[in-house]
Amino acid sequence: MNFKSLMLGAAAATAVTGAHAADLPVAPEPVDYVRICDAYGSGFFYIPGTETCLRVGGRVRTEFRFNDFGDEGGNSWDADTDTSTAFRARGYVRLDARTNTEFGLLRTYTELFFTNTTGAGNPVGSDARVNLDKAFVQFGGLTAGRAGSFYDFYTGANWGAVLNMGFADNGAVNLFAYTAAFGNGFSASVSVEDGTDRRAALRTVGAGAPTTLGGVTLTGGHKYPDLVANLRVDQGWGSAQIMGALHQVYFNRSGAGSRTAGNELGWAIGAGVKFNLPMISNSTELGFQAAYSDGAPNFAASSNSATADAIVNAAGTAISTTTRFAIGGGISHSWTPTLSSGLTASYIDTDHGFTVQDSTEWNVQGNLVWSPVSGLAIGAELEYTNQDWSTGGTSGFVDNDAIVGVLRVQRTF
Repeated sequence: MNFKSLMLGAAAATAVTGAHAADLPVAPEPVDYVRICDAYGSGFFYIPGTETCLRVGGRVRTEFRFNDFGDEGGNSWDADTDTSTAFRARGYVRLDARTNTEFGLLRTYTELFFTNTTGAGNPVGSDARVNLDKAFVQFGGLTAGRAGSFYDFYTGANWGAVLNMGFADNGAVNLFAYTAAFGNGFSASVSVEDGTDRRAALRTVGAGAPTTLGGVTLTGGHKYPDLVANLRVDQGWGSAQIMGALHQVYFNRSGAGSRTAGNELGWAIGAGVKFNLPMISNSTELGFQAAYSDGAPNFAASSNSATADAIVNAAGTAISTTTRFAIGGGISHSWTPTLSSGLTASYIDTDHGFTVQDSTEWNVQGNLVWSPVSGLAIGAELEYTNQDWSTGGTSGFVDNDAIVGVLRVQRTF
């Protein structure tokens, strides 16, 4: 009996112990907490389980625009159908991933923005769209994808929200580039870039300098990309760059008629410099840039839509490239830790071939910005441009005196 009782008691104890064990919580898996990555500046963290650092950022920009109220060449207030004032909202999403490798830094960067602007008829047109602004891979000295052109350098000290700034500023372009660093801030880059991004459509003589001849578009397809190169230095005093570009002027010879004009090789050369002026304030910068182009006007300076890479004669048997000279400068300055301003001015001289009108253009922009907290900017900008054509014309070839005002609230994070 004693042995039997002992066995029954042991079985009961085992059952009770097992029931209690089943009720106990399971031990959690180890947590891989996000680690801060301070190798590339603020905002980066390690993607869990990897040695890749990621920064997630963005921007929200809102604007209220007083569209062109100049007094020459027509404006945005002289007709009942005009969009005289406009609103714009734009949101940016930015992803920056970086990994150190035995071959150097491996970086991928993506930037999207979403835009909505009031109705058609304002200076930038109606839009509600998504744009892939940048998407590139950098590995050592290689840059491949959609990135800032290696030709562009100084683009002014202002927003350039509506009117032209008068500098070469393509934003972003599809490219393959290689940069060699020589030490002490010196570098050189060679870049092969999409030739359609800076193309200005070919035109011919006649009223409004049309872009077609005999009903056929004058501008041909894309055969050869633009070739861009620069020499650059970045040091404590500021930075400077010398840049050049080759650009194919491609004539579409298909269609009726002779159309025997040959293609041309356009080119551009420019130089710019930016000076830091700490003796005035920690954020004061003075910049200048000058450029000349032949057959590649948008490399010298982005300008009005009436510009052409070249002019084709009425018979389609000869072509004359457009030359352009552009020069400009600007200064940005902080008056107090929260109040800053910028002032930019530029001049452009464009000469077309045959009898198509030539033009000169002046641009001036100024703004005042209040930044009460880091990343927040609230300000106003006034933009002015004056285009003077050599003779009267139509379809954009008319003297124009435009003034635009912009109120902006923007937060970058």
